[in-house]
Amino acid sequence: QVQLVESGGGLVQAGGSLRLSCAASGIIFSANTMAWYRQAPGTKRDLVASITASGSTNYADSVKGRFTISRENAKKTVYLQMNSLKPEDTAVYYCYNWRLGWGQGTQVTVSS
Repeated sequence: QVQLVESGGGLVQAGGSLRLSCAASGIIFSANTMAWYRQAPGTKRDLVASITASGSTNYADSVKGRFTISRENAKKTVYLQMNSLKPEDTAVYYCYNWRLGWGQGTQVTVSS
């Protein structure tokens, strides 16, 4: 079965932390770039962070210094560690891979 399954979302106060996980199946995970996107109500889906097969990372300016993307190839899992969360980080977060498409999304809500 080919899919992406996210977990780890929830409700947190401003300044708090969350770690999102995305487990992949159906691809050679270690050879693939993985990414996290987010979409707030009424807005388009935007790239948050990506990580290549070699471990190179890229971040949206709005999350640089606060979020960290990482991968664990043995578990076929990509993570998004989110620190110093702000209310404007509230969104549905999606895992993405160009072969598998989108995960189902996980809600992150940051209260002020």
